[in-house]
Amino acid sequence: MKECQLLKNIKQLKLKYFGHVVRHYNLEKLCLEGAVGGRRGRGRPRRRWTQVSQDIFDWLGFSVREASILAQDRDGFRSAVWEATSYKDPQ
Repeated sequence: MKECQLLKNIKQLKLKYFGHVVRHYNLEKLCLEGAVGGRRGRGRPRRRWTQVSQDIFDWLGFSVREASILAQDRDGFRSAVWEATSYKDPQ
């Protein structure tokens, strides 16, 4: 049960931060939407926000574009996040 609560908190924080970032025009939004040119060193590639878009789709059921539009309506986005992170008993 603790693992479920931890996962719920992580999902909630990630989605809330996404909503916060897309509602404002700032450096974080530019980093979220933009791409950095150049090459990266060897090793495992880092997880990028573009890959997190799959998480947003899985959790909310919206594409990143649709979720960005929904985030402009704070109450609607909060209810969508609450719905996505509420615990549903698998019975």
